[in-house]
Amino acid sequence: MSPFFAGLLVSVVVFCTLNQLLELRFFADTRKFFNELFDSLWGHLERYNRKRRSERIKRENIVRQKENLIVKYNRLIDEFLHSFNMSFTIEMATSLIAAVFAILVIISSMFLKDITISFILTVSIMIALFTWFSIESRRKRAARAESIADAEDAICPLARDGVLIAVKKVMETEEYIDEDIRPYFREFIDNCETRGYSFRQAMTQLNRHLGARFDNFAEKAIIFEYNERKGMADIFHDIVDENAVVREMNTKKEDMFKRMDRDFLMKTLLIILFFIYALSVPEFRDFMLNTTAGKFINSLCVNIICISFAWGQHLQGSLELKRQKPKG
Repeated sequence: MSPFFAGLLVSVVVFCTLNQLLELRFFADTRKFFNELFDSLWGHLERYNRKRRSERIKRENIVRQKENLIVKYNRLIDEFLHSFNMSFTIEMATSLIAAVFAILVIISSMFLKDITISFILTVSIMIALFTWFSIESRRKRAARAESIADAEDAICPLARDGVLIAVKKVMETEEYIDEDIRPYFREFIDNCETRGYSFRQAMTQLNRHLGARFDNFAEKAIIFEYNERKGMADIFHDIVDENAVVREMNTKKEDMFKRMDRDFLMKTLLIILFFIYALSVPEFRDFMLNTTAGKFINSLCVNIICISFAWGQHLQGSLELKRQKPKG
């Protein structure tokens, strides 16, 4: 063992022994200090983001937002937060994203020794993360929309005797209403029967939980409840037919996008294989791997591939029929 490591080991042993004998509580106090520091910084960040959120909401209520990059970004983050049931605000999520970005730049700079290349490479990583979140968010939204459609298909044929009665009959088994949205229908029943809600209030609350995908059913259910006439229950048949059409179109669309993703991945793989083959040339390998210009080109190519794939995923999404609200 070298004298340095031997001295270091002796110093650690002596320090730990004195800390124990003298009850210095060094480690506990250090942990407490960092915990208090973290709590203080987190509290400051929460207050700052709360103020930003309040200003954003006021601005959105007063001024009609233009469809610019910031509005699109806020909508994207809001979709992520709702899809993954996260309690963060948009501003808090943005702060965390900025912190992760800065950490990745610092870590990559330690290995690449170039801040510009590290920045470009970090952008690629962040785009890849956003793309993954976008894909997972889309899958969750599609699964939720399918669950709502299944529930509508089960309720609509029974709605002739009343929507509340139909919901109660369907809720008697666990086959038709998915576990994720089942609590909302249970709350709807409780609101109508035990909490004194009117049917309109209970259905509006259920609609708020299930989102715009449920707008058509909720509107027709309220109309049927307060204006029931002979033959009026047939308005629910349109919902079942629409769900069948949407399912068919989504199936065709998913097949088309799967082929598009497969073609993109195959072309990308061919480019990577050609690049690996080209590295067998010593001059090319030395330029691409050992020079700043080569590293810059590599990181830029990775960025282009990530952006291209992310844009392709952005174009994908399940078809959802939404009730058009009147403009005013």
